[in-house]
Amino acid sequence: MAENNYQLYINKASESWITDRFRTEWYEQNSNSTYFTRKADIIWVISPWTWKKLNKNKLKKAKTVCTIHHIDESKFDKHALIDFQERDEYIDIYHVPSKKTKSQLVNLTDKPIIQIPFWVDPNKFYKIENKKLLRSKYGIDEQDFVVGSFQRDTEGHDLKSPKLSKGPDLFIKNLEKIKSKNTEKNLKVLIAGYRRNYVINELKKLDIDFINFEKPKTKILNELYNCLDLYIVASRTEGGPMAILECGLARVPIISTDVGIASEILNPKSIYNMESFINSKPDIEYAYNQASKHSIKIGMEKFNIMFRNLNES
Repeated sequence: MAENNYQLYINKASESWITDRFRTEWYEQNSNSTYFTRKADIIWVISPWTWKKLNKNKLKKAKTVCTIHHIDESKFDKHALIDFQERDEYIDIYHVPSKKTKSQLVNLTDKPIIQIPFWVDPNKFYKIENKKLLRSKYGIDEQDFVVGSFQRDTEGHDLKSPKLSKGPDLFIKNLEKIKSKNTEKNLKVLIAGYRRNYVINELKKLDIDFINFEKPKTKILNELYNCLDLYIVASRTEGGPMAILECGLARVPIISTDVGIASEILNPKSIYNMESFINSKPDIEYAYNQASKHSIKIGMEKFNIMFRNLNES
């Protein structure tokens, strides 16, 4: 393995979002990391919405990578464009997790764009064999058909409006279809993550059982995955989502809209639109095999290659 003879700094979001987990995992696994921008040869702006907290002189001096997770075109107004263009002056190369984001980003910049899905840790997300005991631990009955959704769904400005990019309205419609089709089973929904207000309110209206885990630790999150009969991604726009990789490694049945990395990890028959939802089929082994290609050691080495090439350029 080539030597990483550079120091890398990663900016932080400090909002309990996935980028904070990526940052922590990177610093744990890579000794050529620094917590000080003044020591950094490369700055990785992994949380681009916080970029203005960084020293602009240091951004100019160091080589700078910026991750664009996804672009919600419905919200990308002139103010967002101005902010993008201002930040673009300091960026040497861009990183995107999905081909879909790359196809959007090429219209906004002439800087190089590298596409690499984020890594996932098989020591944190894995199959738990005794599913019956696990479901009992969380109060799930044998006759329950358990569907999961572990990402925020509500806008922060009022804590009630749906975050449409995440498709919570579509998720609810999907649940209604499942409920009407599987009348012999009791539909139960496991939700996790913060800002789940919209989905919770809709579940109450539909009298659908649910259990809410606001901010579960990773160990608990993996257990929740392993309780599921089905995980549904209903998003309209995504960079990942990481649930696709996490379900893949944990061998959890998952279906998804055609967003983010879905088409790179899931069998085409596991990708649906609203008309084809009820006919979509999880393919556990296919998802596991594809997700395994991005396990933490393999995945991080792909990023290190990107950083080495930038450092040597």
